[in-house]
Amino acid sequence: MSEIVLVQGLLLTGVYATLALGFALVFSIGRILNLAHTAFYMLAAYGVFYVTDRGGSLFLAAAASILMVVAVGVFVYRVFIEPIREHETAVLLITIAIGLVIQETLLLLLGGSFRSVPGMVSGYTTVIGVRAGNQELLSLGILAVVLAALGAFLYRTRMGLAIRVAAQDREIANLMGIDARAVATIAFGISLFLAALAGIAAAPLFTLQPSMWMHPLVVVLAAVVLGGLGSLKGSLLGAAILAFAEVLVVFYVPGGSFLRTAVALAVMVVILLVRPEGLFGLRQPEER
Repeated sequence: MSEIVLVQGLLLTGVYATLALGFALVFSIGRILNLAHTAFYMLAAYGVFYVTDRGGSLFLAAAASILMVVAVGVFVYRVFIEPIREHETAVLLITIAIGLVIQETLLLLLGGSFRSVPGMVSGYTTVIGVRAGNQELLSLGILAVVLAALGAFLYRTRMGLAIRVAAQDREIANLMGIDARAVATIAFGISLFLAALAGIAAAPLFTLQPSMWMHPLVVVLAAVVLGGLGSLKGSLLGAAILAFAEVLVVFYVPGGSFLRTAVALAVMVVILLVRPEGLFGLRQPEER
């Protein structure tokens, strides 16, 4: 049982961390609470299902899903979000509406039945005494590479430096000649790419249904708040904490699968009672 908890915990950490980092990037730079973020994750997963169900390979399905998510996401950003991005409440309402539109569209086109995607690989492998499915290892490897590549991009490139500066303080970024508005657009594109990759990695492992975006949205919001608003490393740690808390509850608490969302929120509340600014948040956010 402990092996399953470890593997599932790492898998959920990879999925939640990839989603949380994309969400945190957009919020920290553009102050955009994109509540449709996990709907794009769901859209990518359904894209993989649609292509493979019609005989396409997983490679083709992955490429098509990324293109679809980025195209739809850029359209949404340009038409619905960018014109009102300074009005945070309006953006919040519009993004949750967009998420629901994506959900209802998938429900209309593909129905509400549970769907599944065949794995790219089969069988099991034992790694350091832990037995894990090859598809699980492949998905985990994809997510690990994605997170490592994102870290290298943010900390080893000039664009990554511009993004980190804009995330810390937009006024200072503008004084340094960084176009914070353009950086915010780039960050939104990166977040779409991350959401698509998370959906592609998760598609062969999880059951697909049109409301599958709601639970990850709650966890992502909790992880970002738990880690400290605007903190990328905090979002990563928050995602790991909530992922393992969820897995432990599901496997060791009777009826735990019905409590996983409540547990994620309970963990967030407990930590915020001790440290209201989050794990890596600023103690005096008004000084930013």
